Amino acid sequence: MGSAPISFKPRPAPPRPATQGATETRLRVEDMTCGACANRVQTALAKVTGVAWVRVELDAARAVVSWLPGATPDAPALIAAASAAGYAASLPAAPSAEEGSPGSPPAESAAERSWQRAVRLGMPVTLAMMVAEWGLGLGMTPGYRLTALLMALPVQIVVGAGFYRGAWRLARVGQSNMDTLVALGSTAAFGFSLWILASGNPGHVYFMESAGILTLISLGHWLEARMSARAGNSLRALLTLAPETARTRRVAPDGTTSEVEVPASQLQPGDVLVLRPGDHVSVDSEVIEGESAVDESMLTGESMPVVKGPLARIYSGTVNTSGRLVARVVAVGSETALARIVAAVQRAQSSRADIQRLADRISAVFVPVVIVIALAAALGWAFAFEPARDLQATLSRMLWHVHAPDSPLAAAFTIFASVLIVACPCAMGLATPAALMAGVNAAARQGILIRDATALEKSGRITTVVFDKTGTLTEGTPRVVSRADGNTPESDALAAALARPSSHPLSRAIAGIATGESNLLSEWRERRGCGVEGRQGDSLLRLGSPSWLQEAGVELGTFDGFLTHQASEGTSVLLLARDARVIAAYGIRDELKPGAREVIDRLRAGGMRVHLLSGDQPQAVEQVARSLGLRDGELTSGVRPEQKAAAIEVLQRRGERVAFVGD
Repeated sequence: MGSAPISFKPRPAPPRPATQGATETRLRVEDMTCGACANRVQTALAKVTGVAWVRVELDAARAVVSWLPGATPDAPALIAAASAAGYAASLPAAPSAEEGSPGSPPAESAAERSWQRAVRLGMPVTLAMMVAEWGLGLGMTPGYRLTALLMALPVQIVVGAGFYRGAWRLARVGQSNMDTLVALGSTAAFGFSLWILASGNPGHVYFMESAGILTLISLGHWLEARMSARAGNSLRALLTLAPETARTRRVAPDGTTSEVEVPASQLQPGDVLVLRPGDHVSVDSEVIEGESAVDESMLTGESMPVVKGPLARIYSGTVNTSGRLVARVVAVGSETALARIVAAVQRAQSSRADIQRLADRISAVFVPVVIVIALAAALGWAFAFEPARDLQATLSRMLWHVHAPDSPLAAAFTIFASVLIVACPCAMGLATPAALMAGVNAAARQGILIRDATALEKSGRITTVVFDKTGTLTEGTPRVVSRADGNTPESDALAAALARPSSHPLSRAIAGIATGESNLLSEWRERRGCGVEGRQGDSLLRLGSPSWLQEAGVELGTFDGFLTHQASEGTSVLLLARDARVIAAYGIRDELKPGAREVIDRLRAGGMRVHLLSGDQPQAVEQVARSLGLRDGELTSGVRPEQKAAAIEVLQRRGERVAFVGD
């Protein structure tokens, strides 16, 4: 990667839905059955004048359209565009009830259930006929041929109905897709077989092939729908970070104040929130009263809670860990930091792999070309039967021997059906979603969640792996990792007793080092952002940051060297003081996960470059980097989420193909 560290400027936030409905339109879209359908709808809606961007959610059967600044939303134009593409769209009758939380579709979508039912019906029938024909050799017996008709008929009607509807929907607007090919191929095989039976012809029937086509393509659609539903789980987990209710302060006409629980969706900028210890922040706000430590690890990756006081910004989804805060709402809805992260995940989930987009483009040409070839081959056998049979006989001697049909009509039907059958279960209809699901399952067995199809497709070309720190390479929980030489068992017990009543993460780390009697202390209290204190008899005990104790006139004494050494290691230090003298010191750090160094080494051995990108303080990041064997140019600290994206872009402009590991 070279020796130069990453440098960047934060990029503007990506386009996202506005908080007011005037710049966003939501549609319910019917008849979408696969990713190709969603892509077709997205392309059609994006062509409407004034549209900034479109997100189509297949599993929720909806589309979200954002308009350019100054553009007038035109819902009828969107509905007309979807209709022209072959899909019925409408405005939801009751958006709040119809859609619920954006991006939170049901655990199992209607499309997934539909394809699953098709597979459950078609798979046993297809397997049974395969065993009968290929295993038992019953294909040409009269009894089996009639049985095969009775078995294939429900599959043709029930499973084929979805393909027939899809083909007809696009045929009405002069278009075609894989549904067209599947419908024609299965119908040709089934119809020709039915004609053979009705005419008394002793030839081979193709009921197994007609059922197999429908079942295999349905299986591909089901796998694709399952992958989409699994990807939605990560988004639903994000949405649960922000609470559904908030505690607000209300002022009565007589000047008295009260605290009221209200739905978070009703909050507006300017409302006043009251946050108690342990509360999750519902919307982005600015502190106006109080002081507390706020856990922002989900947003910044910083392992240590950040002390927040008046004028400090607190963000949706973060956790107030210790004190009471009063804050004024500054951003709601899609303007919050958490909502922007959710929007980014939604856009990622609506993306499609390059091979899928290529398949969508090819299918527009591929389907009519296959139909033309099938018709041309059928007409050739029908009107030039003898020359075609002579050519077939010549080729069969070089390849394999196959008996030609006995009549021009039989040959025409057979060849037409054969071309369509061979073309149907192709990579565009089955192999792509099957390969994607296989990759997703293989990664899931290793504890890896694939974000989207594009990420999976590109993972084989990665050259650089960028790691987050907190909770990824480290445990994510602060622990006591060192004690000063002057510490004693008695001082450890005092420190634990002082720390135990506090909910601050650093205090919890100290509380576990020893057993202590908290009731031996009196006048215990917590100094927000500084530490805790209490009395033991006539002595004043303090446990907190070195700067706080120094401001209180406490002498560091022999612990000065320990403090300097721990600071150079990127370790946080808490000091225990009795009156004006320090009696113990503790180094607290978020430790590396077991095997983290091995992962880095194995990536490098595989020819990949490694980089550490974290929102934590520089000293902590440098300490972790040294433990992992990373060089100065391979780490960046103090980076917020929106800046991380810009840092990744810097690497990409250098020609790197980047994988990011972490939150």
